[in-house]
This record gives sequence, C-alpha cells and structure tokens, in this order.
Amino acid sequence: MKILVIGATGGVGSRLLPMLIEAGHEVHGLWHSDGDDKRLQRQGVTPHFGDLTEMGPGDFADLVTGMDAAVFSAGAGGAGKDLATAIDGDAAIVLASAMEAQGVRRLVVVSVFPEAGRNRDLSETFEHYMAEKKRADVAITATDLDWVLIRPGTLQNEDGDGQVTAGRCITYGDVARGNVARAIHAVLDRPWLTKEMIELTDGPVAVGRAMDALGR
Repeated sequence: MKILVIGATGGVGSRLLPMLIEAGHEVHGLWHSDGDDKRLQRQGVTPHFGDLTEMGPGDFADLVTGMDAAVFSAGAGGAGKDLATAIDGDAAIVLASAMEAQGVRRLVVVSVFPEAGRNRDLSETFEHYMAEKKRADVAITATDLDWVLIRPGTLQNEDGDGQVTAGRCITYGDVARGNVARAIHAVLDRPWLTKEMIELTDGPVAVGRAMDALGR
C-alpha cells in the first residue's frame, strides 16, 4: 500500500515507519523541522514538507491524492491551547475531509484514552487538549471513511515487547509507543477492521492476536 504518515517524526510515527517499510509498503511522511526530510529519506520514506498549523484543505488534498491509507499520529504535545486546536483538532478533521473528497478511505488515528489523567489534577491546557481530541473523534466517526481510532493509555517512550491489551472498553494503564506503532501496523494489515475505537495498553496478548479478536 501507499501510506501517508502524519506525525512521522514523532515517538509513535518514527517507530511505525520501519515496520511499514519492512512490510513492503510505499511510505510517505510529513516533516517540518530542519533535517527531518533527510532522516526520512535515509529510512526509505518519501518526505513531504508541511506545517499542520498552517495547512488548509487544498494542502491536505494534495498530500492524500494517490494514497491508499493515512495515519494521523501527530499531536501538540502539551504546547498550548492554540496548537492543540490547530493540530489535535483542526488538522485531523481537515485531513479526514480531504480524504473523503479524494476517495482515500483508510484512516487510522491515534486518539486519546477517555480516562487519561483522571487520577491527577488537570490543567486547563490538558482539558482543552482532551476536548480537541474529542472534537476530532466526533468529526472523523461521522465520515464514511474506513476509520479506526486507537486510544492509547499513558504513552511510554519505549519500544515495547509487542504484547498488549486491546478492546473497546478496557482498564486504563501504560502503553509503549512501540506497541502503539505495532497496533497501527496491525490495523492497516486488517482491512476488515473498520469503524472501531480501540483502547490500548501494554498487556499479555500479541498485537496481531489482539486485533484479530476485535474483528470477531
């Protein structure tokens, strides 16, 4: 497949790229910071420059044209309300709209676990981030795309061991960024897995088996 990864240089996206390339996919990635284009090229990824805070419908339409699938794993990373609105909310929504317009149906989005942070005092910025993620989820699930939303627990900067707990409603916990990447890869390999919201934490089940169980 020809796959576009938005968030290609992030903690999840950067782990996903080699998995997709090793599987034989043609991978395209969005970059913004100096030097990221060269790093993507060295991995065998076709780089596309773009600033998610400034991109409009036409920019996204150009990006997705000719793609078979897109992954959205970008995020503002707690950098403030304006960036959360622009990236976690607007960019994800405009991407989905552009995909509908261009006839690109397969979309996998890294969303957020509904219970994220509920065991601690939450800042106004974090609450805004959660609201923007929810706004994007509502818009994406209202489309006719073959969407899947992955809702990870607390992200850990680890590769993980490929063992997870996945389901439509599970107990909150931690999850390695590498395991989130594996889950995205597994979803892309299972075209019948569609219009699903998947909560994900580290656990005892191999990623592939966990995704297969969701299709039953």
